[in-house]
Amino acid sequence: MLACAATLIPLVYLVIRAGERGPASAAEVLGSGRTLTLLGNTVVLVVLVTTASVIVGVGMAWLVVRTDLPGAPVIGALLCVPLATPSYVLGYLWVADFPEVLGLPGAVAVLTISCYPYVFLPASAALRRVDPGLEEVARTLGHGTTRAVFGVTFRQIRPAVAAGGLLVALYTLSDFGAVAMLRYEAFTLGIYHSYRAAFDRVPAAVLACVLIVLALVVMVGERRARRGEVARVGAGVDSAPTRLPLGRLKGLALVVVAVILAGGVFGPLAGLARWVRAAASVDVSWTPVFQAAGTTAGVSAVAALATIVLALPIGILAARSDGIVARSTETIAQVGFALPGITVGLAVVFVGIRLVPGLYQQTPMLVFAYVVLFLPLAVGVVRSSVSAIPVSLEDVSAGLGSGRLRTFARVVAPLAMPGILAGASLVFLSVAKELPATLLLRPTGTETLATAMWSHTEVAAYSQAAPYAAMLVVVAVIPAFVLSRSFGWGAGGRRDPGTATAAPGRANETERSAT
Repeated sequence: MLACAATLIPLVYLVIRAGERGPASAAEVLGSGRTLTLLGNTVVLVVLVTTASVIVGVGMAWLVVRTDLPGAPVIGALLCVPLATPSYVLGYLWVADFPEVLGLPGAVAVLTISCYPYVFLPASAALRRVDPGLEEVARTLGHGTTRAVFGVTFRQIRPAVAAGGLLVALYTLSDFGAVAMLRYEAFTLGIYHSYRAAFDRVPAAVLACVLIVLALVVMVGERRARRGEVARVGAGVDSAPTRLPLGRLKGLALVVVAVILAGGVFGPLAGLARWVRAAASVDVSWTPVFQAAGTTAGVSAVAALATIVLALPIGILAARSDGIVARSTETIAQVGFALPGITVGLAVVFVGIRLVPGLYQQTPMLVFAYVVLFLPLAVGVVRSSVSAIPVSLEDVSAGLGSGRLRTFARVVAPLAMPGILAGASLVFLSVAKELPATLLLRPTGTETLATAMWSHTEVAAYSQAAPYAAMLVVVAVIPAFVLSRSFGWGAGGRRDPGTATAAPGRANETERSAT
């Protein structure tokens, strides 16, 4: 309830602002030609980016987890790197290298590079924990490998893919940096221009309300996509899914992987290298860079911890119940991810100055804004992880006399821990590169890597921004390592999935621990 109340604060602020002049004024803004144009542009962008991210994310997850792709552990870890690169940095690199490809094509390319890991991570986890016995049963019934994969395996990972697709759609709705750099007229850019055009914030609030409605439509669609497809199976057998040989397609698979890594990893790193070389000719002090790195890591860690704690009850409730309370709670918690950071920041400022003025521009208020923005990241991953745990294990624990808290601590938490760590890591990465809310709410005199980098890029001092951009990637190495270990990409990547994701084959061990 506390998390839902936090998420509702920006909504209350927007409703108050949008209704200041009455329904007639709001209707005039909604019916304008510019609003309709922004609506059409945003819907097209969301559909294209989500579709492309699902294709890339699921395809890469399949190659890394279920085939004999060479170097799968390293490739799996590298595929997480785009999460650490702000979209506005990718947008600038795109503009610098491909100035003739702006607008919709550029925005789709940049946002797909930024967002496909949101699908890749849950899809990888789901593929590692599916029961391989179901594919074997399908083959004994006469189904070929391809039919067994699409008819059995992909149906099992569908909830995880839908959760990742939801995050991609919401991220695309709320992104400002990429669309601004690439000059694509989306709702976030319209809201920004509305704030900048005049002191009157009513039109911007009305546009933000439309953005929320779009987010609700996306969440309803995601819920329908996973309806009736529950990723829970029986105890299964203690065996790892078979890695399919690529054969003649191995070369083509490596080419596809190389293209994805070139666009999302090596290309941006090459751009940063050019910036760093340019900075070498300028007198750059590294002391403020290290100070900003320490601030970024500290605030990100606190925000990740607070967010995952608040996400646990929501994710568990959503995974174990389909009632109106569970659906409403999950929906409310996920709305914040569709709100632009500038809107959330202004809402927190509006409420904070009136209710807790002593906390204005203090770390607690900044962390509060991060929780509102990134709670859906943690909720989606926690729900997918808990959904994959057989309910029978909790029933066994309850039958042996364990209460709900003990069952959670001894049964649910150990099995869901990889997902929980992944959710915390995703929040850490997102907080580290968050910009608009940080600019509005950071304590006076405090700089994060994102704000320091933006202050330099805003005046086109890209070489001076290079050390901050490079350090942001370094800070992202820690959560990227946690992600790689959580999804079994360490130790050669050939371990039984149960060691990383508590696959169903460990059910007997968990039942014994429940006693």
